[in-house]
Amino acid sequence: MTWVLQAGVLLAVGFLLRYALHMDAPKPRPRRGLPLLSRDREPIYEPVARDLEIEAGILGVSLNDAFEERDSGNAEIAWRLVRLSASEWSRLAETTTALLSVMAKYMPVARVSSPVRRLLPERFKSQNMIDYVRLHEMLQQFVFRSKLRFQLHVRILRRAVDTLSAEFRHLYRTAERSEERSPELWRLLDLHFHDLDLLMKETLLAYRTFLLALPDNELRNFATDLRAQLPRVGRPKVAA
Repeated sequence: MTWVLQAGVLLAVGFLLRYALHMDAPKPRPRRGLPLLSRDREPIYEPVARDLEIEAGILGVSLNDAFEERDSGNAEIAWRLVRLSASEWSRLAETTTALLSVMAKYMPVARVSSPVRRLLPERFKSQNMIDYVRLHEMLQQFVFRSKLRFQLHVRILRRAVDTLSAEFRHLYRTAERSEERSPELWRLLDLHFHDLDLLMKETLLAYRTFLLALPDNELRNFATDLRAQLPRVGRPKVAA
């Protein structure tokens, strides 16, 4: 009977310790998705995000239609759609780089303390972008402060958009002059669009992080500068 009493005492002590240490409390679940923006930041983010997503959608539809017409044997119609896509590409690239430029201007006053998102080379499809991101991934390993890493991240995104757009323009103009539209050309168009769309999405994630780090007293100035650089975007509302 002695060992039964000892076991009962140990069990009772175990329950008391579990209660005292709050081991029965539900464990907090990791927060999924993106952090919420405050009421004065969401109206600045939403019009820009919507505009970029619409522009990327139009570009994607134009290129998809071009591929379908090519597969149907309508080469001339297909290339006309590529011409339309080239115009839409320029619009999307300009909007993305303008946003990144305004972010870079206000970077000195941003208060970045959270870990900075990394660009992963394996998520890209064009070889030049894979090599570009891999190189800068190595450089970022030597930058330890969160703000400096974020500043470098924004710079890398802007340079990546510029580099990819230059490659696209060269590819497009060469095909226009030579009128030679090989399967390799179409493959590269597809890869380039995938990478531009990915860069746009990464830019929006960086933009959201930036707004969270921007002090309250800089929101109005930032929104004004953003509106000047992106006149096509809906007028962002800032709380007084």
